[in-house]
Amino acid sequence: MSPSRKAAPRREGPASRELDVEHPGDLLRTSIQRFVRTFGLLDGDQTPCGVPLAPTHAHALMALFDRESRDIASAQQDLVRVLGIDKSNVTRLCAKMVEAGHLLQAESLEDGRTWRLSLTPRGRRLAERVEDASRLRFDHVLAALPSDTARVAVIRSLDLLNEAISATRTMEESR
Repeated sequence: MSPSRKAAPRREGPASRELDVEHPGDLLRTSIQRFVRTFGLLDGDQTPCGVPLAPTHAHALMALFDRESRDIASAQQDLVRVLGIDKSNVTRLCAKMVEAGHLLQAESLEDGRTWRLSLTPRGRRLAERVEDASRLRFDHVLAALPSDTARVAVIRSLDLLNEAISATRTMEESR
């Protein structure tokens, strides 16, 4: 950082509602950082809903559980896409899940380079537990909002934010 440029002070409380003309993304960044910290997303050993499991492990369980419930076969590449993490991280995650007894991996009959994934009965039970805890936590969060209008606005805002992030990611990848 150049000596003439000072870092903006960090705010731990609610973000100011004014956009900085020079750095309009600062307000969004501060709000998202506060959300990540407040919701508990940085705890690597527990999900935000209180299940003692790494969040990536829980997300993988949920993704596979969802796909299996819709009779959709899964491969490691599907987790790369769904979780938004790279192949090497998915490979390590799958190895941990196999070691924990939550996942079975088998070479695909169609393509020997592809690993087919399926939850074990133990993994399915844990996925159901995470699903129940997650639903309860999100029900409580929504109930804490002041009105149905606020609940709809929050969900719509998150949808818009996800669309903007996807568009930005696509644009950055095409460079």
